[in-house]
Formats: sequence, C-alpha cells, structure tokens
Amino acid sequence: MKAEKVQTKPQEKLTMEQKVRREIIAWFWVGLVFLLINGAIGQARVIPSGSMENTLLIGDHLIMSRVGYDAGIPFTNLHVPLWRNPRRQQIIIFKPPFDPTQPDYVKRAIGLPGDTVDIHDGAVWINGQKLLEDYTLGKTERIENSDVKLPYQVPANCFFAMGDNRQNSYDSRFWGCVPRNDIIGTPVLIYMSLNASPEAWQPGQIGERFLAYLNGVIHPSTVRWRRLFHIF
Repeated sequence: MKAEKVQTKPQEKLTMEQKVRREIIAWFWVGLVFLLINGAIGQARVIPSGSMENTLLIGDHLIMSRVGYDAGIPFTNLHVPLWRNPRRQQIIIFKPPFDPTQPDYVKRAIGLPGDTVDIHDGAVWINGQKLLEDYTLGKTERIENSDVKLPYQVPANCFFAMGDNRQNSYDSRFWGCVPRNDIIGTPVLIYMSLNASPEAWQPGQIGERFLAYLNGVIHPSTVRWRRLFHIF
C-alpha cells in the first residue's frame, strides 16, 4: 500500500525588505517599552563625584527604583510624587532643591520631618541623641558661614540629607532640607563600576564617557568587579 503524498502549501519567502521592516518594527516596540519603564518605574544613574565615598564610588552605575516614590511621565521632565517616604539613613536620589536643572543628587536621608538635627563633637545628633553611623568617611563638622543654622528643625514634608564623605559633600548643611516632592527614588543595584577619569561622568562628556567604556572592554582591570550586583 503506497503512502499518500501530502502536499503542503509552500511558505512565503520574505524578501530582504520585509525582513528589515519587521526587524525595525520589533526593535521600535522594544525601545518604546524600555522608555516607558525607564521613565515611569526605574532609571539608570552614574556617580560623578566623591560625596558618597566609600559607600558609592565615582564611576558606580546604579539602577534606581522609583516605585512608591515618584512616577515619571515618559518623554517629559514632569514627575508625580507618590506615597512612599525614605527611612532614616536610607540613600535617596533627588532633584537639587536649589537648582532643579542640575543633575540629580545622591545623598543619605539623615533628618526626618520634625527632627531636630545638630552637629557637634564630630557627629550628628538627632533629637538630642547621637546618631550611630558606620558608613561615613571623615568627621562630621558644622559649616561655617552657612545659611543653615544649627540646631535645625526639619520642616514638614522635608528631609535633611548628607553625603557619606562628610568633608567633601555639598548637602543640607549648606542649602537646607530636601522637599519630599523633589525625591524621585532610591538606588537598588550597582550594575557596573569603572575606575576612570572623573571627567568622564560629568554631564555632556560623551566622548570621555565612550573612551571610559571602551577602555573597560580593552582593559578589564578597570572594572571594579567586586562592586557589581551589589544590592542596597
């Protein structure tokens, strides 16, 4: 008994033009989803200065979570504050209240709304109690000739923020508290860390930054491997 031959309909062969068009459309949707997630849920940040050493180093690349803190509106600079407030000593990312056009700042929330913050004997005192800090670099000192007078009572819906590198941090000791509406998120992960020139991480230094990444590929020793995937 002879097996019947089953005729199959020949599949349409895609032309090169069709393949390219489908590939472009697919990547368009991938890019669109990425932009929506990147703007509304999380974003990437790079540390350009040493104000948070040794917790965060220059060249650390962070994934920031906005969940509960802020909802960014894609394709705009607009954002909507949400319900979540930072805990004491939690690292926060915020728009500088004295100049929102500057790049975002990364500091640590030290004083909460209603707290009385004071600095003496090389330490921070909250409501008369010395704050235990095992993450700081250098002594904590008052800033002379500052508009912020200590003791300082933190207003409602505001946070007193300081960098961990206390002698090299432009923070609330200089310009006052951070309004809750300016806080946009908190770091959750270091996904890359490169030992490169600090200039590479400054705004607008596209060429320097490209060379830093290229150097990381050519010379893997410039990658701080032990810092990768550190979770906060």
